[in-house]
Amino acid sequence: MKHDSTLARSFDHHEQKRLRYGTFACCLLIPLYFCTVLRPSLNLLVFSEVVTKNLEPICNVLEPRTNFCEINRDVRVDGKSSTVSIVSSQMEVLAGNGPWTIRPYARKEDKKPMNHTRAWSVKPVIGDQEVPRCSRNHSVPAILFSNGGYTGNHFHEFTDIVVPLYITSRKYDGEVQFLISDLRTWWVAKFQAILKGLSNYELLDIDKEAVHCFPSITVGLKRHPKDLTIDPSKHSYSMKDFREFLRNTYSLKRANAIRIRDGQRKKPRLLIISRRRTRCFTNLRQITKMARTLGYKVTVEEADRNMSRIAQVVNSCDVLMGVHGAGLTNILFLPENSIFIQILPIGGFEWIATNYFGVPSRGMNLNYLEYKISKEESTLINDPHTTPIRGWEGFKSTFLNAQNIKLNVNRFRPTLLKALELLHY
Repeated sequence: MKHDSTLARSFDHHEQKRLRYGTFACCLLIPLYFCTVLRPSLNLLVFSEVVTKNLEPICNVLEPRTNFCEINRDVRVDGKSSTVSIVSSQMEVLAGNGPWTIRPYARKEDKKPMNHTRAWSVKPVIGDQEVPRCSRNHSVPAILFSNGGYTGNHFHEFTDIVVPLYITSRKYDGEVQFLISDLRTWWVAKFQAILKGLSNYELLDIDKEAVHCFPSITVGLKRHPKDLTIDPSKHSYSMKDFREFLRNTYSLKRANAIRIRDGQRKKPRLLIISRRRTRCFTNLRQITKMARTLGYKVTVEEADRNMSRIAQVVNSCDVLMGVHGAGLTNILFLPENSIFIQILPIGGFEWIATNYFGVPSRGMNLNYLEYKISKEESTLINDPHTTPIRGWEGFKSTFLNAQNIKLNVNRFRPTLLKALELLHY
């Protein structure tokens, strides 16, 4: 009442009427202003928040030994141009934006193998950009990896390809398509059983293919920073799981090594991994004879490309011995609690022997023994300590490629006795 009387004294009847109409008009204009001027800005804020919440890490280039991209959306893989196109709308923003260049071989810190690995461009295709047309559509995810690098070396075939492929693909339980770049047909034949154990589909030599379309893809392979190792806390699988996969793949019968009681006549099997070209045993007959006098059944084998055969031979044994080299990778097939004896030539093999095979063997639940030969057991004529060795190539040419071993059987005998002791319970 007080406000009405004040208004009546300040304005006449007509002015009061105009004031009420003006106030009403202002009330209509304010919401109109919000709808036409402020709404796009508000929508942009809301959209930005939604996009930020849905950003996905596409490519991981921060791992110490491998780069890989995990793309959970429509992708087009063009083998002829080595391009993986990520189909995205204008409303989507991809983390990192791209493009990325990925060499899908899991040893990125080493330039030599990476120079033999084809580079792939992973890039988003947004909005009005031309999207490659599909020549073939797939309903399962894909994994793209390379057969380049150090393929041909048995150790690197496992640590750089096979184990990382297991880590990357196992979660799909076979429902995944393998795309191989830099394909070697002999490698596919060698690892055919493993490839079939991980994928239900015929692999594609993707370098020769036109555009293939997938609902998702991993470009490159995941791996542990250490060789022949799987971290179960990170990858949900362990080296124990991988070795069980190998036993199932090759129908290996023995999960555990022999256990010997005092008084039993059971003879453990000793496998000697031989070599032909370098780091060979020059007195293999003497070594074999001495081992048999200790109660071993002795088998001598050289690793080759017949994976099924070598897997069966290794799995049948309780003790494996050999000079440091790629053939020792076959310890993967040994039964648990077996004994692994690595023989180190002269020249400073301690670091690579420990990290390539010693530490990984313990992760396989094997008993690891190491034997370092003396200067008298090496065929090197010149004293390596007086000859300057320059870099890896110098080490390789001197100690890896120009040295054989004449094992002192009396000096080595206690190592085989220790292996027997470890098999007793």
